Amino acid sequence: MERREQRAVAVERLDGVTRERFLRDIYPRRKPVVLTGLELGTCTTKWTIDYLSQAEGSKEVKIHVSAVPQMDFLSKNFVYRTLPFDAFVRRAAEVKHKEYFLTEDEKYYLRSVGDDVRKDIADIRKQFPILAEDVCIPEYFEKEQFFSSVFRISSAGLQLWTHYDVMDNFLIQVTGRKRVVLYSPRDAPYLYLSGTKSEVLDVDNPDVEKYPLFVKAKRYQCVLEAGDVLFIPALWFHNVISEEFGVALNVFWKHLPAESYDKTDTYGNKDPMAASRAIQILDRALKTLEELPEEYRDFYARRMVLRIQEKAYRNDYG
Repeated sequence: MERREQRAVAVERLDGVTRERFLRDIYPRRKPVVLTGLELGTCTTKWTIDYLSQAEGSKEVKIHVSAVPQMDFLSKNFVYRTLPFDAFVRRAAEVKHKEYFLTEDEKYYLRSVGDDVRKDIADIRKQFPILAEDVCIPEYFEKEQFFSSVFRISSAGLQLWTHYDVMDNFLIQVTGRKRVVLYSPRDAPYLYLSGTKSEVLDVDNPDVEKYPLFVKAKRYQCVLEAGDVLFIPALWFHNVISEEFGVALNVFWKHLPAESYDKTDTYGNKDPMAASRAIQILDRALKTLEELPEEYRDFYARRMVLRIQEKAYRNDYG
């Protein structure tokens, strides 16, 4: 089985970027950038394992538990379990566990959710109010654009599947170290998508026999240390590896007009309304093509692709 690792382009790191500079010079470029030296509050020094455990106590949290380091949302190679928050923090910080659900070296992942996941967004101020007092979120967006603040804790070695989000976001690394691999929206044809997620789980050593086009995708990469903030523009694919036990906060905001988004979306990962309608129309068109013989179906499908390229593709990608 042939495997090949992609070469990576380093994501730019910028220190002490003001809100004005971010909005004027960085945001319009629509490319990832690591922001350093921002004022994030006392969280970067206070959030030790002991402090986290004591601050929010024994409230129950729903977590992902995986027997393997690479979590795959498509195959669901993990289970959901519930633990008291203080017990979860201590387990997530361990390498080997005396108490466990699957194996003694299982991995843990918390992605905070709203009180009612069908109606409520994740907001650290509501789900973890004591910890929220320690955080100063860089508000490089208008208050009415705010969508959610997602609190995350990961075991060392845990890798999350490659996916895109439909909103801009800051990934704030509070403690620990993460490696983030990113791909441009333009490289979607090479990522073997299933919905918003890529089927290629091992981005470091992809199986090029199974995924031959993946090596064409241009790989961007950065390492986030405690206190770093990664700007991930909407639609940029990202794969996150926790090199150490760590705590992070994701802040999402609406880049498009509010009415563009699905009002039932509490996770921030449903495609914009217009995109969803277009995909439904395309599916109906493809179903209609099935009425034709194969030769005609192939010909008119290629005409449709050419028309989409002509009418909708951008020509100014950098």
